[in-house]
Amino acid sequence: MHTSHVSRRQFIRHSTLAVAALSLSGRALAAGKALPVALQLYSVRNDCGKDFDATLAKVAELGFDGVEFAGYYQYGDNAAGLRKKLDDLGLKAAATHIGTGSFRGDALKRTIDFHQAIGCKYLIVPGDGDFTKPDKCKALADFFNETAAKLKPLGMKCGYHNHTHEFTKYEGKAYYDWFAERTTKDVVLQQDCGWTAAAGLDPVKMMQQYPGRMGSTHFKPTVVGDEAGKKAIFGQDSVDWPAVLKACMTIGGTEWVTLEQEAYPDGKSPMECTALSFAALKKLQAEI
Repeated sequence: MHTSHVSRRQFIRHSTLAVAALSLSGRALAAGKALPVALQLYSVRNDCGKDFDATLAKVAELGFDGVEFAGYYQYGDNAAGLRKKLDDLGLKAAATHIGTGSFRGDALKRTIDFHQAIGCKYLIVPGDGDFTKPDKCKALADFFNETAAKLKPLGMKCGYHNHTHEFTKYEGKAYYDWFAERTTKDVVLQQDCGWTAAAGLDPVKMMQQYPGRMGSTHFKPTVVGDEAGKKAIFGQDSVDWPAVLKACMTIGGTEWVTLEQEAYPDGKSPMECTALSFAALKKLQAEI
């Protein structure tokens, strides 16, 4: 009698949770069409080096909602000027890529002050040599936890951006998993879905493994291996982007989709390839 009662209660509870999850997923899916899209400016780094303001203007003209920084050029000591430029162009500071050293010692206050001024929530490290060192990887994860705790009251987050080498294994487990499991949910796992696919892994399964951890997610058009008939333009590459986008909208916790264009096929310029990939991404968003 007791067992039957508990089972029924569990059934009702699980059914309720399932319905709630479906409802939440449905709302997220509906809202997902509006997921803002940023450009990682490393995609057009040569253009940035020649004329940063003009490049920002072109990115805005293409229709991007924001940018992710990989350097600040003439604005390195002028956060107010950069914020005005972004505001004038209708762009948001979606995220930035900075070194781990930006969180250490006195640098942390400068990092916070600058990024608060430009309205940037996501402070992402695009690589750290200690990540794949057996004697240092755990300390690095602990440092990210400490930094995340300092940033949280300010509404800011730190995180890490993967390539392929983070998926090499140590004691039978990928360094990426060591880091993800040792860090709290306040540390962002900025999954680069292209690099994940290049490592032979499934970006969607990664989101399922670490739900809600990917507030900022990279969409990098990637050809895996020598796959015939593919090119590194969004939708023409090897990644199952419809599945990835749906996962971002339902389980990833994604607030910003960030396009990163690192290959430039058919002799086209970085900006031309970026425009093609962005148009295809927006088309996919409209269809889902």
